[in-house]
Amino acid sequence: MIPASFDYLRAHSLEEALEQLGAHGEEAKALAGGHSLLPLMKLRLATPRVLVDIGRLAELSYVRQEGDSVAVGALTRHCELARSAVARAQAPLLSRVAAQVGDPQVRHRGTIGGSVAHGDPASDLPAALVALGATLVVVGPSGRRQVPAEGFFRGFLETDLGPDELLVEVRVPAGAGQVSFQKFNLRAQDWAIVAVAAARRPDGRVGVGLANMGSTPLRALAVEEALASGAAPAGAAALAAEGTEPPSDLHADPDYRRHLAQVLTRRALEEVGAG
Repeated sequence: MIPASFDYLRAHSLEEALEQLGAHGEEAKALAGGHSLLPLMKLRLATPRVLVDIGRLAELSYVRQEGDSVAVGALTRHCELARSAVARAQAPLLSRVAAQVGDPQVRHRGTIGGSVAHGDPASDLPAALVALGATLVVVGPSGRRQVPAEGFFRGFLETDLGPDELLVEVRVPAGAGQVSFQKFNLRAQDWAIVAVAAARRPDGRVGVGLANMGSTPLRALAVEEALASGAAPAGAAALAAEGTEPPSDLHADPDYRRHLAQVLTRRALEEVGAG
């Protein structure tokens, strides 16, 4: 299909991008890699009047350690995160998940910020950010603010970003604990029918994030609490579907997704050595 007509503006700096978004308000959308936004525009599920291209803002592309955190710029591409020495050493869950996003074309054009800001509950990286207790850095007319990953995702394709704001950075605790990413899909490039991200955080606790088990990426709190109380992986994983509302579609009904969540969570917990 063909998108509705729109005006195209290229931003040459972060300040210019924010000015353009502020000037056009709800009618504008930021464009980075385009792999999340353009399909919606082709289906006319998104009809922005103005696209503000931020894809050339090199200042927002980096992976670096800053104190006890790993900072990832929003315009870092998936392939760059996957092969980053810093991420592999200090945030291995991020590099592992990024290596499994979509296909090579998506990984070489799609950006971390675009994927996260899109707010799709079936997306891989948001589940990992929830598991890691990530913080998202947002910039707008009122300056910078930091939003916990769990509070950033508000609903299906809905986030805490205002129309005049940009996600500029993702921050996760630094530390090379055991991690696991279990993803069940029909083809390697497909969205996850269910995915589970697990990581042993620097404080020793295990964080667990779920993809496609509700209208947002979810933290498996019942699993985490069971582990903290000394439960074995099998017992904790049996609680993976608690508090979830998995969708029904052509690929799976809610009961099948609940079962998958339990199976994949057990595999993830066994890989991270939980329990």
